[in-house]
Amino acid sequence: MPDPAAPLPDSPPADALVVGRYDQRPGYAVHRAAGSRSWLLLWTEGGAGRVRQGAARLRAEAGDLVVLAPGVRQEYRVAEDAGGWHFWWVHCRIRPAARSWLAPHARGDGCHAVTGVAPAARPRIAEELRRVHADARWSGEGAPPPPVAAHHRAVPAVAAALPRAAELARNGVERVLLLTTSVTAEAEEGDPRVRRALTLLRADPAAPHTVASLAAAVALSPSRFAHLFTLHTGRSPMRALREARLRHAARLLESTALDIGQVAAASGFVSPFHFSRAFRAHYGVPPRQFRG
Repeated sequence: MPDPAAPLPDSPPADALVVGRYDQRPGYAVHRAAGSRSWLLLWTEGGAGRVRQGAARLRAEAGDLVVLAPGVRQEYRVAEDAGGWHFWWVHCRIRPAARSWLAPHARGDGCHAVTGVAPAARPRIAEELRRVHADARWSGEGAPPPPVAAHHRAVPAVAAALPRAAELARNGVERVLLLTTSVTAEAEEGDPRVRRALTLLRADPAAPHTVASLAAAVALSPSRFAHLFTLHTGRSPMRALREARLRHAARLLESTALDIGQVAAASGFVSPFHFSRAFRAHYGVPPRQFRG
């Protein structure tokens, strides 16, 4: 276990993938005045931690994934009222398409928090992280090593020996992001009428949805529906629609050769100009740059 009082090295380079699992006691803390050079994922299995990134402040508990973008002052520590913090951490590069999955969970200053991941999904997420750790240790000879046992401390592993090992590990990180951003307690336990409306938005974001049409689809009055939706999701129905359309557009930009106007139309935007402005405001880059 690292000495909390020992000076910390710089974070790994932006393209490196480094992964480990810690069981830390009170007093453990990491401070990076200039932030990390790579993206950082923190998946909490037990105990609690406190995370700061820029102006964003949050508490990480079991079933929470925190993802921090590079280049912003950050601090994370064992929460003052917790007996410890048991968590996986991964420094890595995240592709633009995968970043789009995190956008609805943004807390500002490059901080993202997916809270309350459904308990049924947590063993699979832990399994994926153990596999990421095993893949990062692969030498390229024979099969990758077996994963560490559940809840065992995983000594930090660096996916540097073989490019394919790093790619295998990155694929595992993306599976973790997919699992956590797709399966939350809100989706599992929320009001069934709100879940139904969310399903309609995600299945066909380009459709001409309105508060009235969504309310009618779940047999509620528009005012009652808007109140329930905001209560259970933390955002209005029209904001959720806008986010669903932007996520759909991001997937089209990543996986097709459609031009910007076609992507805008296929995602439900009234014009390429309106789409480009909304996309840049949401993702921080214009659609052409996102496509790279």
